[in-house]
Amino acid sequence: MAKITSRLARVSATVLALFISLVAQQVSVDGEWELAAQTRNGDVTWKVVFTQEGESLTVAMTGPRGGETKGTGTLKEKIIEWTVKVATPRGELEMAYKGVVEGDTMSGEVRRGNIGTAAWTAKRKVS
Repeated sequence: MAKITSRLARVSATVLALFISLVAQQVSVDGEWELAAQTRNGDVTWKVVFTQEGESLTVAMTGPRGGETKGTGTLKEKIIEWTVKVATPRGELEMAYKGVVEGDTMSGEVRRGNIGTAAWTAKRKVS
């Protein structure tokens, strides 16, 4: 009886681990998003394309004037983080995004070098 109980416990633990792994993998940001960041000069909209491989992200952002910047990041469960570097007249500016994904929307905060932070929201573009 003890062997059956032990075996059942191991099988249950394995099934639970597989279930948790599948649930964690269900969050996907792959594809095109529209991101709006609040700045002191008003909202700025970016086209963002995420390419996701597991928890790793490759990010391409196109600004309102058409310039593109690329970066990398991670998606762990619902927490998304990525960093890009933007060329400015004063030199390169690192922008570090952190937020939470909720289905086809996400929101968070971006740290813009030593300029400060700004709130942002994004929604998945529908084809």
